[in-house]
Amino acid sequence: MFILNRKDYIKMYKRIILKLSGETLAPESYSPADASHSFEAARVNRAAKAIADLADLGVQVGVVMGGGNIWRGRFTDAMNAVLADQMGMLATIINALCVQDALQRLGRKATVFTAQEMTRFAELYRADKAVSALERGEIVLLAGGSGNPFFTTDTAAALRAAELGADAVFKGTTVDGVYDADPRKNPDARLIKDITYRETIEKGLKVMDTSAFQLCLDQRIPVIRIFNMDDLDNVLRVAKGEDIGTVVHL
Repeated sequence: MFILNRKDYIKMYKRIILKLSGETLAPESYSPADASHSFEAARVNRAAKAIADLADLGVQVGVVMGGGNIWRGRFTDAMNAVLADQMGMLATIINALCVQDALQRLGRKATVFTAQEMTRFAELYRADKAVSALERGEIVLLAGGSGNPFFTTDTAAALRAAELGADAVFKGTTVDGVYDADPRKNPDARLIKDITYRETIEKGLKVMDTSAFQLCLDQRIPVIRIFNMDDLDNVLRVAKGEDIGTVVHL
């Protein structure tokens, strides 16, 4: 279905896939005396509360975990790229278990599904099982990326949105949305409030992977909301319909 008016996208959602970066869980500044390099308790708890508050709106929530607080990819070109990506997948699983623990301490039911078999730790991902968990009101934590090397967790979020019938992907970033140039390098970069999947691909905009935009276009995911997630309350603002960030759509 084509919806051409931006205001039609600014609405309450039924089922959301939230892409949560690993950096959201990490300390803002690392001190060996009082914090893990990968996690900070207050930031983990803050992320869990934002997810729980989103679910409290009556939204079914699936969270695709990133792993950047633990693993950033090959540290030498000599490293095997497939093994490096597999290490990244494991990092996302560690993060999912961490967030699951924080959600459970808030009294919420949360299930970790992994793209790889490790049933001592989590459920093996199957779309029908994940949908059933969502419909029971559980928060679903989707870890292990897509299960394949060479695809990022952005593309995994688009894939899971298609498989689970989500009506939106929420992507939090460190900037305010999609720009026509990198705002950290170009002070004249312009924020784009509304853009189609096809336009992002044609313009080569890099706020998400091209493969993620293409998958959303092909599978007709209604909308991606891209916004600044330094303030985690923005997740709720977007879900409630506030016009912040960028709307990417069919």
